[in-house]
Amino acid sequence: MASESSTSVPGIAVANPTSADAKSAGKGAGTKIAGAGTKIAGAGTKSAGARAARAAGESLLGLKRRARRINKALAEQYPYAHAELDFRSPFELVVATVLSAQTTDVTVNQITPLLFARYPDARSMAEADPAELEAIIKPTGFFRAKSRNLMALCNRLVDEYDGEVPGRLADLVTLPGVGRKTANVVLGNAFGVPGITVDTHFGRLARRFGWTESDDPVRIESDVAELFEPRDWTMLSHRVVFHGRRVCHSRKPACGACAVANWCPSYGMGETDPDKARKLLKYELAPGQEELLSKLLAETHRAAEIRMESQRKPL
Repeated sequence: MASESSTSVPGIAVANPTSADAKSAGKGAGTKIAGAGTKIAGAGTKSAGARAARAAGESLLGLKRRARRINKALAEQYPYAHAELDFRSPFELVVATVLSAQTTDVTVNQITPLLFARYPDARSMAEADPAELEAIIKPTGFFRAKSRNLMALCNRLVDEYDGEVPGRLADLVTLPGVGRKTANVVLGNAFGVPGITVDTHFGRLARRFGWTESDDPVRIESDVAELFEPRDWTMLSHRVVFHGRRVCHSRKPACGACAVANWCPSYGMGETDPDKARKLLKYELAPGQEELLSKLLAETHRAAEIRMESQRKPL
């Protein structure tokens, strides 16, 4: 393992890549992993992991080791990582996930208490007045389409599953408004079935980490699954999404305040100065949020509750 030096940033263990680290991570600091947008390879083809490793100039074993080092570092960075949509049942989670399209989890969490107080189960939502349902979910955007999807989804649940959310991927992806991403969110967090959730953040970071060359969510899921044990898939998804929202931003990643910089072939595409990078951090890692971060680290079992309290505000 290459040597590393550390920069002290409050609440964050930051690894600064050396030249040796950059070489072991792929083509070197500042390399951007391009998306290929290819389809899933069929049986008998060379594994996607092998292709990604070859493109990065490392063996498949080396890629797996580097990927798992990143996961370990993210686990240390975010011991409180969790699903950021509030829910108490599989029904609430599938509805909240459908609503989360093209909006933030914070916005969804602000309207779901009222939504589920009014429609606590699939049957009541299936029988909802469309105008009333639309009025409640309007802050999430695209509310008319989402309302139609939710009512169609709930009607399917009532008609075919006795009002219960099914616990199989094959069934979930047939429901209106439910794609593979939503299905994996529900399976992993409501049923304990391992799954990799590929949203915008996860896909972006998977490419930057050199875990995949693809832009296709299904292909990304397949590529990343090859690098980790199934038992790690759900928490890996949470950690990568947490990191994407807080540090590895789309336009200007905070490379100089990144805990996985040592193993990232894309290090250098964002701000590398530690002080400047720290100003780019968001949520509990942002400057001025030290008290929130300390509370999350001290009470990881209450992370969702603490987050809810910190985000609670009137619409």
